[in-house]
Amino acid sequence: MKKYDIRGQYYELISGDDCFHYDEVKEYITDYFDPFDYIFGDFSGGKVRLKGFYDSINKNVKKYNDIQYLNIYIKEYCNFGSKTFLLKKLHKK
Repeated sequence: MKKYDIRGQYYELISGDDCFHYDEVKEYITDYFDPFDYIFGDFSGGKVRLKGFYDSINKNVKKYNDIQYLNIYIKEYCNFGSKTFLLKKLHKK
């Protein structure tokens, strides 16, 4: 998997090699996403939309931002056939 430095934090690209464009996406990732374990992105109408998700064991997790419900989020909130990507935060050891 490919790794990217975004705002001093490393992320691993889990899926979406075909649509993830580092230079474009890094401009949209702000400090709002710092606490999340995952950043999910989808392209709709030529624009990228981002959403943060937590691991199921994270103390801040709620049903609407639990990574185990990502497929439901995609079905309910993303346009059919839209290109998507998923970044996972790499925690410092």
